[in-house]
Amino acid sequence: MSEQNRSANTRNYQMRKRADDIAETRQRIVEAAVRLHGSIGPAATTISGLAEEAGVTRLTVYRHFPDDGALFAACSQHWASAQVLPDPKAWNRLGDPEERIRAGLSDLYRFYRDAEPMLTNVRRDRAALPREVQERTEATDARYCDTLLRPFRVRGTRRRQLRAVLGHATAFWTWRSLCLEHGLTDREATEVMTRLVVATAGTRR
Repeated sequence: MSEQNRSANTRNYQMRKRADDIAETRQRIVEAAVRLHGSIGPAATTISGLAEEAGVTRLTVYRHFPDDGALFAACSQHWASAQVLPDPKAWNRLGDPEERIRAGLSDLYRFYRDAEPMLTNVRRDRAALPREVQERTEATDARYCDTLLRPFRVRGTRRRQLRAVLGHATAFWTWRSLCLEHGLTDREATEVMTRLVVATAGTRR
């Protein structure tokens, strides 16, 4: 092998090694952020604390994530990749309103229990989140509610009331109150809220 080829190979190796080191450092920061958000919450997570948790400097954190939006986006994506998220598309395949409510709430409440520590901290610290994260969460919550509302053939005041009840039934804090604070099982909470929804709609069979 010529000296020129050896030099080129060395440069290529050094470049790959540097890229790997950068990616590994970024991943450490993201994983540290997930741990802190799940333990003390976003509002209490500082850049200094994050740097210490990740074993890097504050400057390194800022170099990888120059603003809160970039950090939260990476943190949310990493955390979500390890979760079994609710699946509104599956609920949408159920045409019967009551069946859809029961399936949707069961799916949501299962997720809320699995992800409770992180969801409690993030929902509690909502005001500390970047605006785009707040808007994304609001859009997701609205999608859950709208998917469950769609098969009900009610209009006017009753539809407005039904959407409010569905918003309450699908809320994380409703599940937390019913199941963690008042001791219902997820199945019991699902049945209680399903009965409330169909009673409001006036469609109980």
